[in-house]
Amino acid sequence: MWDKLVLCITGASGAVYGYRLLQVLTAMGFELDLVVSSSGWVVLKQELGLTKADLLKEFPTVHLVHEKDITSPIASGSRLVKYRGVVIAPCSMSTLAHIAQGTNQNLIHRVAEVALKERVPLLLLVREAPYSQVHLENMLKVARAGALVLPASPGFYHKPQSLQELVDFVVGKVLDSLRVEHQLYRRWKE
Repeated sequence: MWDKLVLCITGASGAVYGYRLLQVLTAMGFELDLVVSSSGWVVLKQELGLTKADLLKEFPTVHLVHEKDITSPIASGSRLVKYRGVVIAPCSMSTLAHIAQGTNQNLIHRVAEVALKERVPLLLLVREAPYSQVHLENMLKVARAGALVLPASPGFYHKPQSLQELVDFVVGKVLDSLRVEHQLYRRWKE
Protein backbone atom coordinates (compact mmCIF):
# COMPACT_ATOMS: atom_id res chain seq x y z
CA MET A 1 0.00 0.00 0.00
CA TRP A 2 2.69 2.53 0.89
CA ASP A 3 4.76 1.89 -2.22
CA LYS A 4 2.48 4.01 -4.42
CA LEU A 5 2.96 7.69 -5.23
CA VAL A 6 1.43 10.25 -7.53
CA LEU A 7 3.99 12.46 -9.25
CA CYS A 8 2.87 15.54 -11.14
CA ILE A 9 5.07 17.69 -13.35
CA THR A 10 3.85 21.19 -14.21
CA GLY A 11 5.15 23.95 -16.44
CA ALA A 12 7.52 25.60 -14.00
CA SER A 13 11.20 25.60 -14.87
CA GLY A 14 12.96 22.77 -13.09
CA ALA A 15 11.60 19.73 -14.92
CA VAL A 16 14.83 18.02 -13.92
CA TYR A 17 13.42 17.59 -10.40
CA GLY A 18 10.40 15.65 -11.62
CA TYR A 19 12.56 13.63 -13.98
CA ARG A 20 15.05 12.76 -11.25
CA LEU A 21 12.22 11.74 -8.93
CA LEU A 22 10.99 9.41 -11.68
CA GLN A 23 14.45 7.84 -11.90
CA VAL A 24 14.94 7.42 -8.18
CA LEU A 25 11.44 6.26 -7.25
CA THR A 26 11.16 3.71 -10.06
CA ALA A 27 14.60 2.36 -9.15
CA MET A 28 13.31 1.95 -5.57
CA GLY A 29 10.33 -0.04 -6.84
CA PHE A 30 7.58 2.50 -6.22
CA GLU A 31 4.39 2.29 -8.26
CA LEU A 32 3.99 5.71 -9.84
CA ASP A 33 1.03 7.44 -11.35
CA LEU A 34 2.47 10.29 -13.42
CA VAL A 35 0.47 13.34 -14.49
CA VAL A 36 2.20 15.90 -16.70
CA SER A 37 0.45 19.16 -17.57
CA SER A 38 0.52 20.40 -21.16
CA SER A 39 2.97 23.10 -20.05
CA GLY A 40 4.97 20.44 -18.22
CA TRP A 41 5.51 18.59 -21.52
CA VAL A 42 6.75 21.82 -23.11
CA VAL A 43 9.26 22.38 -20.29
CA LEU A 44 10.44 18.74 -20.31
CA LYS A 45 11.18 19.13 -24.02
CA GLN A 46 12.75 22.59 -23.67
CA GLU A 47 14.95 21.88 -20.63
CA LEU A 48 15.74 18.16 -20.98
CA GLY A 49 14.93 17.29 -24.60
CA LEU A 50 12.39 14.70 -23.40
CA THR A 51 9.11 13.76 -25.06
CA LYS A 52 6.23 11.60 -23.89
CA ALA A 53 7.62 8.74 -26.00
CA ASP A 54 11.01 9.12 -24.29
CA LEU A 55 9.47 8.89 -20.82
CA LEU A 56 7.29 5.91 -21.70
CA LYS A 57 10.29 4.09 -23.12
CA GLU A 58 12.55 4.87 -20.15
CA PHE A 59 9.89 4.22 -17.49
CA PRO A 60 7.66 1.41 -18.80
CA THR A 61 6.23 0.63 -15.35
CA VAL A 62 5.00 4.18 -14.75
CA HIS A 63 1.27 4.70 -15.21
CA LEU A 64 0.94 7.89 -17.28
CA VAL A 65 -2.39 9.62 -16.69
CA HIS A 66 -3.60 12.46 -18.92
CA GLU A 67 -4.09 15.78 -17.14
CA LYS A 68 -7.72 15.95 -18.35
CA ASP A 69 -8.66 12.43 -17.16
CA ILE A 70 -10.80 13.39 -14.19
CA THR A 71 -12.23 9.84 -14.16
CA SER A 72 -8.83 8.47 -13.13
CA PRO A 73 -8.84 6.46 -9.89
CA ILE A 74 -6.38 8.96 -8.36
CA ALA A 75 -9.10 11.63 -8.55
CA SER A 76 -11.00 9.71 -5.85
CA GLY A 77 -10.30 9.96 -2.16
CA SER A 78 -11.17 6.30 -1.62
CA ARG A 79 -8.26 5.36 -3.91
CA LEU A 80 -5.78 8.13 -3.06
CA VAL A 81 -5.74 7.14 0.63
CA LYS A 82 -3.83 4.03 -0.45
CA TYR A 83 -0.90 6.19 -1.63
CA ARG A 84 2.11 7.38 0.36
CA GLY A 85 1.68 10.85 -1.06
CA VAL A 86 1.34 13.27 -3.94
CA VAL A 87 4.34 15.23 -5.17
CA ILE A 88 4.12 18.13 -7.61
CA ALA A 89 7.65 18.73 -8.86
CA PRO A 90 8.11 21.30 -10.15
CA CYS A 91 5.00 23.15 -9.01
CA SER A 92 4.19 26.25 -11.02
CA MET A 93 2.78 29.33 -9.33
CA SER A 94 -0.37 28.85 -11.42
CA THR A 95 -0.81 25.33 -10.05
CA LEU A 96 -0.14 26.62 -6.53
CA ALA A 97 -2.82 29.29 -7.03
CA HIS A 98 -5.40 26.74 -8.21
CA ILE A 99 -4.68 24.52 -5.21
CA ALA A 100 -4.83 27.46 -2.80
CA GLN A 101 -8.19 28.57 -4.21
CA GLY A 102 -9.66 25.10 -4.58
CA THR A 103 -10.30 25.46 -8.30
CA ASN A 104 -9.85 22.46 -10.55
CA GLN A 105 -8.82 22.99 -14.15
CA ASN A 106 -7.08 19.64 -14.54
CA LEU A 107 -6.30 16.35 -12.80
CA ILE A 108 -3.26 17.80 -11.03
CA HIS A 109 -5.45 20.36 -9.25
CA ARG A 110 -8.05 17.68 -8.44
CA VAL A 111 -5.50 15.23 -7.03
CA ALA A 112 -4.04 17.99 -4.85
CA GLU A 113 -7.51 18.92 -3.59
CA VAL A 114 -8.28 15.27 -2.79
CA ALA A 115 -4.92 14.85 -1.03
CA LEU A 116 -5.70 17.83 1.21
CA LYS A 117 -9.19 16.64 2.11
CA GLU A 118 -8.05 13.06 2.74
CA ARG A 119 -4.88 14.12 4.62
CA VAL A 120 -2.66 12.32 2.12
CA PRO A 121 0.76 14.02 2.21
CA LEU A 122 0.94 16.69 -0.49
CA LEU A 123 4.35 18.12 -1.34
CA LEU A 124 4.70 21.11 -3.63
CA LEU A 125 8.21 21.67 -4.95
CA VAL A 126 7.80 25.32 -5.90
CA ARG A 127 10.22 26.78 -8.39
CA GLU A 128 10.09 30.53 -8.78
CA ALA A 129 12.18 33.52 -7.79
CA PRO A 130 11.53 35.99 -6.43
CA TYR A 131 8.22 35.28 -4.71
CA SER A 132 5.48 37.89 -4.94
CA GLN A 133 3.15 38.59 -2.06
CA VAL A 134 0.48 36.58 -3.90
CA HIS A 135 2.85 33.59 -4.16
CA LEU A 136 3.67 33.80 -0.47
CA GLU A 137 0.03 34.10 0.55
CA ASN A 138 -0.85 31.08 -1.61
CA MET A 139 1.99 29.09 -0.05
CA LEU A 140 0.76 29.99 3.41
CA LYS A 141 -2.79 29.07 2.47
CA VAL A 142 -1.87 25.59 1.21
CA ALA A 143 0.48 25.03 4.15
CA ARG A 144 -2.35 25.85 6.55
CA ALA A 145 -4.53 23.39 4.63
CA GLY A 146 -1.96 20.63 5.18
CA ALA A 147 0.41 20.74 2.21
CA LEU A 148 4.16 20.89 2.59
CA VAL A 149 5.78 23.60 0.48
CA LEU A 150 9.35 22.84 -0.47
CA PRO A 151 11.24 25.52 -2.36
CA ALA A 152 13.71 24.12 -4.88
CA SER A 153 16.61 25.48 -2.81
CA PRO A 154 19.68 23.26 -2.72
CA GLY A 155 21.98 23.27 0.28
CA PHE A 156 25.73 23.59 0.04
CA TYR A 157 26.98 22.16 3.34
CA HIS A 158 27.57 18.81 1.64
CA LYS A 159 30.02 20.52 -0.76
CA PRO A 160 28.38 19.60 -4.08
CA GLN A 161 30.73 19.08 -7.00
CA SER A 162 28.16 18.96 -9.79
CA LEU A 163 24.76 20.11 -10.92
CA GLN A 164 23.54 16.54 -10.38
CA GLU A 165 24.49 16.75 -6.70
CA LEU A 166 22.49 19.98 -6.35
CA VAL A 167 19.46 18.34 -7.98
CA ASP A 168 19.87 15.25 -5.80
CA PHE A 169 19.92 17.40 -2.67
CA VAL A 170 16.52 18.88 -3.51
CA VAL A 171 15.10 15.50 -4.58
CA GLY A 172 16.49 14.03 -1.36
CA LYS A 173 14.58 16.65 0.63
CA VAL A 174 11.38 15.56 -1.13
CA LEU A 175 12.12 11.94 -0.21
CA ASP A 176 12.92 12.95 3.37
CA SER A 177 9.53 14.62 3.60
CA LEU A 178 7.89 11.38 2.46
CA ARG A 179 10.04 9.40 4.95
CA VAL A 180 11.67 7.46 2.12
CA GLU A 181 15.22 6.26 2.87
CA HIS A 182 17.83 7.32 0.35
CA GLN A 183 21.50 8.11 -0.13
CA LEU A 184 21.19 11.03 -2.53
CA TYR A 185 23.19 13.48 -0.43
CA ARG A 186 25.46 13.52 2.58
CA ARG A 187 23.58 14.73 5.64
CA TRP A 188 24.77 17.47 7.97
CA LYS A 189 28.00 16.38 9.71
CA GLU A 190 27.83 12.83 8.31
